[in-house]
Amino acid sequence: MSSVSTTAVPSSAVVRTEAPESAEPLDVAALVRAASADDHRATESRGFITELMGGELTLDDYTRYLAQFAWVYEALEARGIRHGDPAVFDPALARMAAVESDLAALGAADWRETHPALPATAEYAAHLRAVADDDVRYLAHHYTRYLGDLSGGQAIARLVARHYGATPEQLAFYRFDLAADEGVVRYKRGYREAMNALALEPAQVDALIDEVRNSFRLNGAIFDALAA
Repeated sequence: MSSVSTTAVPSSAVVRTEAPESAEPLDVAALVRAASADDHRATESRGFITELMGGELTLDDYTRYLAQFAWVYEALEARGIRHGDPAVFDPALARMAAVESDLAALGAADWRETHPALPATAEYAAHLRAVADDDVRYLAHHYTRYLGDLSGGQAIARLVARHYGATPEQLAFYRFDLAADEGVVRYKRGYREAMNALALEPAQVDALIDEVRNSFRLNGAIFDALAA
């Protein structure tokens, strides 16, 4: 089922996933989540994001944050809708249109001119554009960004509305067009099951874990740049 490859993947791996042939199929999603847990916590505890979520900044600061990630999503989605493995690469997850709608509602319709990419953002975007969509590293960023939006992103929306008075028109980014009978929790479960169904080889899983950890590093660098 999988069309991802190990093309140009990092040679080092944090977690070795080799298993005897008689073993049960790898729970890829669980392995990735466990191996990257420390990186995830380190990223979400950066000063800028904790202050933003704690109500210590302003709606303008949130706008700066969203504008930087507009560059990231533009790069992530630049290749358009992917027609392989649709259970994972669901077109409904695409965020760029919602990001631009929110920025317009926040008074930053001209975000390309008013919020140029910071060096850390440019590095992230360039890295995404260099990763082929048949490379397992693309799956790593797809997983990190969209599962994050469906998880912690929902809390961000509530806090930005509570602390800074953001309106629904300014928070479309966090609303997903899921099937009527499919809530966020069920959708995330289905996404993880689809990852497992890709039947990745152990070496691919190692590469996936490496790149998920790298994605958290790239995100954290943007938070540090925003703080500066």
